[in-house]
Amino acid sequence: MKVTVDEDKCCGAGQCVLLAPEVFDQRDDDGIVVLLDPEPGADRHAAVREAAAVCPAAAIELIE
Repeated sequence: MKVTVDEDKCCGAGQCVLLAPEVFDQRDDDGIVVLLDPEPGADRHAAVREAAAVCPAAAIELIE
């Protein structure tokens, strides 16, 4: 799995960070997503898929 994020789409909701904190973080100044791990291990795939699914701005893209 490869993960990409579109910072321009991100609205800073933070659901991705709550669901997969090993993969996503947020900038302190504006809350925009920061991708920590663009190729997470298989043990994190379910959480990353859920984070992408609940992102209100559809800013997370997954390539399986």
